[in-house]
Amino acid sequence: MKNHAFGALFLSTLVLLVSTAKGKCPPSFVCGNLGTMHFPYTDTKHPHCGLLVIYGCDDRDNDTIKTIKNNGAWFYITRDQNNGTILFRDDKLRTLLLTRRCGVFSNNYTSLDTTSPFLSLHFMNLNLFICNSTLNVTPPSSVFSKSTICKDEDIFYRPTNMDDYYDYHYPYFEACSRVILPIRDSEIVPDNGNLFDYLSADIPVQAEVFHDCSSCYYLRGGRCQLDNQGKFFCAEEKTSKKEKIVVAATSVAGGLGILMVLACILRRYYFHKKNPTYLMIENFLKQHGHLSAKRYSYLEVKKMTNSFKNKLGQGGYGSVYKGRLQNGSLVAVKILSKLKGDGDEFINEVASISMTSHVNIVSLLGFCLEGSKRVLIYEYMPNGSLEKFIYEEKDPLKHKLTLNCRTMYNIVIGVARGLEYLHKGCNTKILHFDIKPHNILLDELFCPKISDFGLAKICPREKSIVSMMVARGTVGYIAPELFCRNFGGVSHKSDVYSYGMMVLEMLGARENNNSRVDFSSENYFPHWIYSHLELNQELQLRCIKKQNDKEMVRKMTIVSLWCIQTDPSKRPAMSKVVEMMEGSISLLQVPPKPFLFSSSAPESQSSETYSY
Repeated sequence: MKNHAFGALFLSTLVLLVSTAKGKCPPSFVCGNLGTMHFPYTDTKHPHCGLLVIYGCDDRDNDTIKTIKNNGAWFYITRDQNNGTILFRDDKLRTLLLTRRCGVFSNNYTSLDTTSPFLSLHFMNLNLFICNSTLNVTPPSSVFSKSTICKDEDIFYRPTNMDDYYDYHYPYFEACSRVILPIRDSEIVPDNGNLFDYLSADIPVQAEVFHDCSSCYYLRGGRCQLDNQGKFFCAEEKTSKKEKIVVAATSVAGGLGILMVLACILRRYYFHKKNPTYLMIENFLKQHGHLSAKRYSYLEVKKMTNSFKNKLGQGGYGSVYKGRLQNGSLVAVKILSKLKGDGDEFINEVASISMTSHVNIVSLLGFCLEGSKRVLIYEYMPNGSLEKFIYEEKDPLKHKLTLNCRTMYNIVIGVARGLEYLHKGCNTKILHFDIKPHNILLDELFCPKISDFGLAKICPREKSIVSMMVARGTVGYIAPELFCRNFGGVSHKSDVYSYGMMVLEMLGARENNNSRVDFSSENYFPHWIYSHLELNQELQLRCIKKQNDKEMVRKMTIVSLWCIQTDPSKRPAMSKVVEMMEGSISLLQVPPKPFLFSSSAPESQSSETYSY
């Protein structure tokens, strides 16, 4: 494997050196926040090297607007953060959609038609039939949806490709006009016929290069041109004797440089062979070759973080830095400085998250294992951890951040769904063992994602009780059975307990007394909140602003008190927790008062302001 990698490195470097020496077109180029781009795109430095020239790539500011001119129209160019697709933004179309002007339905979208004889631009589209409402056109409702957003017009559409349906149902639309307009996602269904929000001015574009031109560029290193008679020919550059000498000299120099690099790599490799922890992790990675996360070199990690310039957080595990992948996607890069359990934490993290795919579980995009360097690369969460919205001292900017009851309720349900998935939705059962506000991350829409699987345990789905040598988790959130087996066996119900304590902690952030209840002795918050619930007293929590908030808070309170029952068998499974949270409050009974095994309150356990 390593010999192949070295050979590939050697050959790819020689190709790059030869291409540079000959002055040919580079195989790729970096274009700011768009990342690495390839043919048929090119930049203004090499306009002859492609079919679509992107302006703004050479600007020192990565976030400078990138544009392309096609068929006389200018487009802003961005990249979809989710799948890396290139998006063409049509400003004129965007204005029509934002201002809800029905003129947008007047004509077919032709701005992506290209005059190039070597290229076509494809995009997802929606076929619409615009019919005068007085015609009373009634096509089968099982096939076509209807929108009445424009006065005096009935607009019929079918979200999926409808060419076959159009031919078959043509008689219905003989008196109507057919219009084709761009959309961004064919899986989404328009809400109540609101086509203004369904159509998109940010258009995912796929550039298709015709076969002869593609072969000319990739196989012969030529450029696509037309002769005087309009016929295609591949213009190839001839190499002069002087250029050949330069190529040979450059190749030799490059080869010597690569040999030196290989010597350093081999030296490092044989050094690592003697490191048992390194070997153990490498063996794990070999046995799990199907992992979805990509492996990066430490050099690539430095590049994506701009040499670790933007620090997001610091903690006992190490540091988290903001980074950007080559496709432009923002990431959070976690550098592990302390390795616990001979690499178990690193393995747990990579193994656990790589088995998951859920909206409420953070995505592991990559990792790095190189010598003593261990790095985990996650999707970037703009709002950081839930912790800073609960503990004032954890908000580095001291903005006194708060969550309204609806947002808090949505976060609570999202975390419950994530845990339900870990316990029942995966091929194997994953027990997290460290659910707390610090390990719940929030995206730009405050959608919660469970993170930090360093203490997780993977076990067969049918196994209900797991063996545990030592307690794991954070004080204040650890279930009693993890300390003392007399309370019961360790199982998925241990995560349920931590979840319940976390929800109570979210509810416990109050305006009075530095935003917190006094957690000493009899005023320990679960006792305090249970007493108020029994006496039907107002909870006076800071998120309560209106009557609906009171109902949501009461529901979260009752469910969380069920979750922290001392006897694990009395705690609901996470699937039941989701059902209780989403159901009617009238169906909920106040649980027995839990015998709390410890008066140690949940508290912020670490100094990090950003967690993964």
